[in-house]
Amino acid sequence: MTMRFGLVGTGPWAGIAHAPGLVECPDAELVGIWGRDPAKAADLAGRVGARPYDGLDELIADVDAVAFAVPPSVQAGLALRAARAGRHLLLDKPVALDVAAADALAEAVDAAGVASVVFFTDRFVDSSRAWFDQVQGTPGWRGAWFRWLSTLQAPGNPYGASPWRHERGALWDTGPHALSTLTAALGPVAAVTATPGDGDLVTLVLRHDSGATSTATLSQYAPPAAASFECLLWGESGLVPMPKRPDGRIVQIYAAAATELVTAAATGSPTRADVQLGAGIVRVLADAQEQLDRQRPRIP
Repeated sequence: MTMRFGLVGTGPWAGIAHAPGLVECPDAELVGIWGRDPAKAADLAGRVGARPYDGLDELIADVDAVAFAVPPSVQAGLALRAARAGRHLLLDKPVALDVAAADALAEAVDAAGVASVVFFTDRFVDSSRAWFDQVQGTPGWRGAWFRWLSTLQAPGNPYGASPWRHERGALWDTGPHALSTLTAALGPVAAVTATPGDGDLVTLVLRHDSGATSTATLSQYAPPAAASFECLLWGESGLVPMPKRPDGRIVQIYAAAATELVTAAATGSPTRADVQLGAGIVRVLADAQEQLDRQRPRIP
């Protein structure tokens, strides 16, 4: 089965992952691209052999599924239109920036009976999937730690000009990845405690339904010398680190997410990372954000 996809968005991430990933996917046909800037849509479409569309509704009408590479504040409303039109959804994270929008999107997907995938990257990496299978099949985990210190401010960072990342910080950009990974390993989050640090630095303490606890330390403005990533579980089996994500494979990883959406649409079975997971993660993020806002000093 080959599914006809439309892509919404023309920014750097669309050109790095979404468009080439859909072209790479053997189960997908990238039919067209729409964005607010017609020139950018025409440029990206020309690079991948797709058609630029003048209107979103026109694109939605011509495809089976819609992939999104737009800011989360925009994604939720546009995806709602696509779901209500009966189109399957390949979403980016976070699915929205507030609980109401995330829940409305999840409800629309359920009501329409369409399939959904949220591109929580590590859920679609072969080595990470093998690690998840290993740890899920191993009892006795007591906890985990997750650390992602990145450098959005570094020259040449392709996401450095992204306004929403600067405004929302690590909690909303890398936080969804942390929560996706930790819940895949240890189960759903029952409660979160959030502590702010310098700038966008945040530390989350998570209590999981399984009884395990985990921590996530996140910043997008770390000193370059401190830029790093680590996720590690601990328990009766000792210390088990998650394998490092392979470099230069983002196109193939996105193609795997598209294949999973096609399979879910064909079988009617939920995906590893659907909009329900995405909405649940938004609820945890919103809870953490409220805590951070209460702890930050007020400006007179």
